Amino acid sequence: MRLLSLSLLVSFGSYFLFALFFNASQSALLASVLFLVIVWTNEALPMGVVSLLPVILFPSFGILNINDVSSGYANPIIFLFLGGFMLSIAFEKTKLHSIVARKIMHIFPQTVIGVIYALAVTSALLSSMLSNTTVALMLLPVALSLSPKKELKAVFLLAIAYGASIGGTLTPIGTPPNLILFGFLEKQGESFLPFAEWVFKLLPLVVVMLTVMPWVIARGVDKELHIGVDDITPIAFNKTHKRLTQVLLSLIIILALNAFAKQMFDIALDEKILLLGFGLLMFVPKVGFLQWSDTKKIPYEIIFLFGAGFSIAAAFMQTGLAAKLATMLLGFSTLNFFVLLIVVATLIVFLTEVTSNTALISMMVPILFKFTQLLDPHEAIIVLMLATVSGSFAFMLPIATPPNAIVVSSGDVQIKQMIKAGSILNIIGIIIVAIIGYFFW
Repeated sequence: MRLLSLSLLVSFGSYFLFALFFNASQSALLASVLFLVIVWTNEALPMGVVSLLPVILFPSFGILNINDVSSGYANPIIFLFLGGFMLSIAFEKTKLHSIVARKIMHIFPQTVIGVIYALAVTSALLSSMLSNTTVALMLLPVALSLSPKKELKAVFLLAIAYGASIGGTLTPIGTPPNLILFGFLEKQGESFLPFAEWVFKLLPLVVVMLTVMPWVIARGVDKELHIGVDDITPIAFNKTHKRLTQVLLSLIIILALNAFAKQMFDIALDEKILLLGFGLLMFVPKVGFLQWSDTKKIPYEIIFLFGAGFSIAAAFMQTGLAAKLATMLLGFSTLNFFVLLIVVATLIVFLTEVTSNTALISMMVPILFKFTQLLDPHEAIIVLMLATVSGSFAFMLPIATPPNAIVVSSGDVQIKQMIKAGSILNIIGIIIVAIIGYFFW
């Protein structure tokens, strides 16, 4: 109760500070978001409860009406999560994850740092072509099976989450923010980077981040600690595993073909429909593996968490706070270009922490597009790329990216642990993306 009271006091006091620069509804929004972030962080209330608070706070303070707030909790992206969670539950129920884990252990060094690199690289490579949400969900049970020690489980889960976020930036189809940028520019009639050129420009950034990240999250852990294959219960590969493998491979092939069709012919199925469809397929007799009772394992608090993120993004738009921030950003157009990149990356990274990268980039791309019209065309491309990529480099809080939220939903990663490792990676990411943007892009 003391933590909750302190959170309320800090947020209430912050309202008067915000009121010096913003109008009443904007100040109330900022104070409300600050309260949510504090309570998410200090865990004064369960995460699912905190995630539902915008439904009460925003209408009560005149920020958004109830219909606009609740629509955030029914965002179509949420159905992508539902389908992914169902596949992940099937993956775990059949114990296919244990078989995969043993395969990984035979390939890479059987030490903590070796496993971290294995998980991070695997997660990154898969996320470059598939949804990083799906990849995180599929690898989560693998990470949990590698060690019985809670400390190591947390580190392995962070490797998956961060690897998925980093790897998702490598291709235009790897993560929703990339798709949002390409889709927006296409609607504006603006040509942008071809697929291969985007990969060429992002590859150095991905390699550097994947090299640095495992050492950051492994701080304080014996990196040479041996992790044997015998720690994982051996399981024979049977007909059930074969059937699930065929389903998963079919999903991967369809997603890859779908992405190719979208890129080449601008004809494609919605990924959210595909993921939910394959998730529901898990309940079909003789095809799937789940009963309705298995849905109790779905972490509904994560669904509420992203609903809160989308509602916050909608509030930023409707209160005019997004436009106000864009106007304030215009003052930085005269800065040295490298300093400007640092400012933009910092702004995007830390704003993403309190919404979601999908919601924030949806909100910020139009704002930054107007801002970059004041710049040289080549510089404008760099700023838009940097901002979009920075949306995937928010590592501190679960609401920031889907992989972050997924690993926290396991219960084996505390938010405090994520903040400790993520705060360092945030700063490293900001510096590295600015340096590569300035000298390589």
